Amino acid sequence: MEPVRTCIGCRARAPRSSLLRVVLQDSHLVADAAAVRPGRGAWLHPTRECFLLADRRRAFGRALRFTGSLDTSDIQNRLNG
Repeated sequence: MEPVRTCIGCRARAPRSSLLRVVLQDSHLVADAAAVRPGRGAWLHPTRECFLLADRRRAFGRALRFTGSLDTSDIQNRLNG
């Protein structure tokens, strides 16, 4: 049985393989497609809708336990194509 994670955008549970892990690196959100980077990670459906929900709810800061301004440009570029 495959591990299940919760998307921080839509809050739906899904298999780990269908979600994208994001980690914090010097106040920049970075996609961790292989899910091997060190540190605390958050899981997100790789869709623009889930990203916008998470950003609007300020879920990235809570999930990664970070206070301050986050640069989400890397994730936005990845999801926009």
